[in-house]
Amino acid sequence: MTLTLNGTGYEAEGPYTSTENLKELSGVYIITGKNNATDSHTVIDVGEAGNVKDRISNHDRADSWKRQGFNNLFASVIYCNEKERMLIESQLRTFFNPACGIR
Repeated sequence: MTLTLNGTGYEAEGPYTSTENLKELSGVYIITGKNNATDSHTVIDVGEAGNVKDRISNHDRADSWKRQGFNNLFASVIYCNEKERMLIESQLRTFFNPACGIR
């Protein structure tokens, strides 16, 4: 599965409704929400971690994600090294200006 991040030049693995399919690897995670199958994904958070599966599973902003009012939340990941993930996270946060996280 692939989530195309329109306008960014990036594609992410996912979207997944649970962390089961995520790898314990370095990367950038994108949290999206949508209310029904015909809606497009709305980016609500972007972050980076050395282990994206663990970070998303134990995230301190998970409650904030739920408060955004979407019926369904999803996680997608761009796997990359530390240097790349810092750059990609910055680019995606600037592009999407997500509701959750540092602005």
